[in-house]
Amino acid sequence: MTSVQRPRITRAAEAEAMAGQLESDPGGHSYECRSCGYRYEPAEGVAKLGIPRGTGFTALPDSFLCPVCRSPKAAFVGVGPQNRPSGFTQNLNYGLGVNRLTPGQKTILIFGGLVLAAAFLLSFYSLH
Repeated sequence: MTSVQRPRITRAAEAEAMAGQLESDPGGHSYECRSCGYRYEPAEGVAKLGIPRGTGFTALPDSFLCPVCRSPKAAFVGVGPQNRPSGFTQNLNYGLGVNRLTPGQKTILIFGGLVLAAAFLLSFYSLH
């Protein structure tokens, strides 16, 4: 009986593949104004300038100005995808899976845990 050997995928290879997927679509990346810190999110657009949601930064006209400080498009620097896991890609597979959470998910996890802990401690007042 022969066994079929499957290619073994290492954690480093998985992390690199995930990083490649996140970096592959620069149209969905966020850009930040170096002058004032305004962050252009393609998923949100800019309603007051008439830029619809889903418009990538590279699709904006060269005449685009920062809605806050009126800096030109060249003053913006790419900061990567909006909802990517924070930290280094080689560390995404360590821990209990928390490293793969986005910053917003981590915030919910932390404050949700604090609320549950407070409710648990307050429940001791109901004991006689």
